Amino acid sequence: MTISCDVAVLGGGTGGYIAAIRAAQLGKEVVIIEQDKLGGTCLHRGCIPSKALLRSAELYAQMKDSASFGIEASGVTLVFPKVQERKQGIVDQLHKGVQYLMRKNKIQVLQGKGRVIGPSIFSPKSGAVAVELSDGEMETVVPANLIIATGSRPRSLPGLTPDGMHILSSDEALTMEELPESMLIVGGGVIGVEWASLLNDFGVQVTVVEAAEQLLPAEDEEVARELQKQLQRRGVTVMTGVKVLTDTYEVKDGRVHISAQRGEEVLTLQGDKLLVSVGRQANVENIGLENTDIGLHQGFIRVNEHMQTTEPHIYAIGDCIGGLQLAHAASHEGLVAVNHLAGEPSHGYNASQVPRCVYTRPEVASVGFTEKEAKQEGREVKTAKVPFSAIGKALVQGEREGFVKIVADAVTNDLVGVQIIGAHATELIAQAALAQLLDATPWEIGQAVFAHPSLSEIIGEAALAVEGRSLSL
Repeated sequence: MTISCDVAVLGGGTGGYIAAIRAAQLGKEVVIIEQDKLGGTCLHRGCIPSKALLRSAELYAQMKDSASFGIEASGVTLVFPKVQERKQGIVDQLHKGVQYLMRKNKIQVLQGKGRVIGPSIFSPKSGAVAVELSDGEMETVVPANLIIATGSRPRSLPGLTPDGMHILSSDEALTMEELPESMLIVGGGVIGVEWASLLNDFGVQVTVVEAAEQLLPAEDEEVARELQKQLQRRGVTVMTGVKVLTDTYEVKDGRVHISAQRGEEVLTLQGDKLLVSVGRQANVENIGLENTDIGLHQGFIRVNEHMQTTEPHIYAIGDCIGGLQLAHAASHEGLVAVNHLAGEPSHGYNASQVPRCVYTRPEVASVGFTEKEAKQEGREVKTAKVPFSAIGKALVQGEREGFVKIVADAVTNDLVGVQIIGAHATELIAQAALAQLLDATPWEIGQAVFAHPSLSEIIGEAALAVEGRSLSL
């Protein structure tokens, strides 16, 4: 059977289903092809379940620290199966919500494995999709435009292939039935430090090993140092500039043993389990790209600012194109792609306007360029940093750690970037992202009236500090 449509979306993750909804809103006939569950990695194996665990861990830590607020409590007990039950309930509820949105917007959902096919009797150009349905039947979808949104999967290291027992990826870690006493985490990027934070709050002994010289290698150096300091203060062992020797991995007496090298020094590490957290790789195999002229770069699909591949009627979005590999980035890319194929006004995709968030305790968030990146671009910059300890609401909340740093162009006064480490950073960064979009200067941000007492005051104070006008320092 052949199904013709205006837009087909290969992959029903966050980027895919948002693109499908937008296309339907524009009056397009849309088919979405998903081999697993709508919602993709973010909903089922990433953003949502991990943040549910992080919230439980954060609350558990707060309850154990209640005496510092004048509240003496006893019998605070972690029941991990109920933590997992709550997490799954949230995932299931949101999954039903996505399914409802497909029905509401009259989007046809095909559950099956899709593969792009070349020119054929169905279509004179590549872009049609052969779909093997879950019942074994075959369908062919022939769209005017195709959006590839096949996502990514955890990257592994040679010799450290996840087995679900001793070696875990983030996928397996999310389904643990009980917590280990100790965990080795290989990789100190976003996923690695989030797991380090939540496991530590749950009482697990955690060691993080990162090959780069800092945690969160893509983020500001000062932010990375502060995060490392806070994690170490909580009892997490952090080792940077250390390369894991994967060929030394072994299991002895039910525990993981592995060696690592820092300079000339060889270290011996051990733990109950080992979590491999070294990034994600695109799902671009076995989807029929060889039947097209679509180009790849370092394993990711190449696109332009409108998300077009080298075949103009085929677009690609989300993790499969690399870049930031964030759910909200994928959603925005989906909107950019659909607006372009539909002839709607579109400004293209600008990664510097996409906030980056890390849900550790304390949280980390940023938008735009770091000071180092701005200087590498040849900019002359001016910066300012304001600590949360200068903000009344942070003291009230009992969350005084961290700071906000603003980077501005010293010549034009343009806002170049904002970095935050501290309480609710992932919420506060939205103000900075809006300022970036509106091309605001720090002076203009500083003229806004911020409620008192509120954590948001720190954004205004940091903006004023760039101009040497801080009222709290």
